[in-house]
Amino acid sequence: MIAFLIDADNFSSPAWIDEAFHGLEKTVGSIAIRRAYGSAENLKGLADALRTWAIRPFANLSLPKNTTDLSLAVDVMELACTSPRPAQIVIGSGDLDFLPLVVRLREKGIKVICVTERSKMAQDAVAAYDQVLYVGGNLGESPKIAESKPPVVAPARPSVKKAAEKAPAAKKATSTPAPIAKKVVAKKAPAKKAAAAAHVELSVSSIFAAVPNLKTGEWQPLAEVAKLLHDQKLLAKSATSTKLFKKFPNHFEVMPAGKPNKVRFIVPAT
Repeated sequence: MIAFLIDADNFSSPAWIDEAFHGLEKTVGSIAIRRAYGSAENLKGLADALRTWAIRPFANLSLPKNTTDLSLAVDVMELACTSPRPAQIVIGSGDLDFLPLVVRLREKGIKVICVTERSKMAQDAVAAYDQVLYVGGNLGESPKIAESKPPVVAPARPSVKKAAEKAPAAKKATSTPAPIAKKVVAKKAPAKKAAAAAHVELSVSSIFAAVPNLKTGEWQPLAEVAKLLHDQKLLAKSATSTKLFKKFPNHFEVMPAGKPNKVRFIVPAT
């Protein structure tokens, strides 16, 4: 028996859910237990996908602090203690918060698989899972199962002290060098401000070029916007879209505050 439990506050795209089920059914088999946990707002946005794949929604309590992860973890441990228990449990989230849960499940002999979008995967958690399924690829690209691998340790760089010892000694000058006149550096504060302003305009323009829908000022799914930014190389693989938009508080707004899943352009007042 296989159970698939989704953190809808993190794994929040209907396309990701479709891709995940297609990939899982091809690689691990039929999924018996299907559940999705999250806020009422996020679950509503996944209504079509939940109905298509017969996934039971579990709405989280409306609290200031997000408790979806804990709600999912409690149900997973309950399943692990039932009889018969699932042979494999799939967690639809890349949150690092699930790492202690994954360790306990593996101690009980249960195989644990993670399904997540690549930019949302906590790299410190990859090695804990038996397998990781990345979704959110280009249209037509089949999902790929990535086996957990230990992190690659980069070779240590030689210290500055050792490098200095190996460097050839400089020849002593026979004549006394002339005193070097101190250069007076002119203040460039206005130029720096102008350059910073130009950088902001350039960054905002680049974001609009990658995601034209932001210009409307309407709320856009943060996950879809982040994917477009990654595709245009405006956002590094290890960077988050939330930090990017928070650099421009006068231009963009994200919500909710705890775990943002929407973003919009702040249209200037006319």
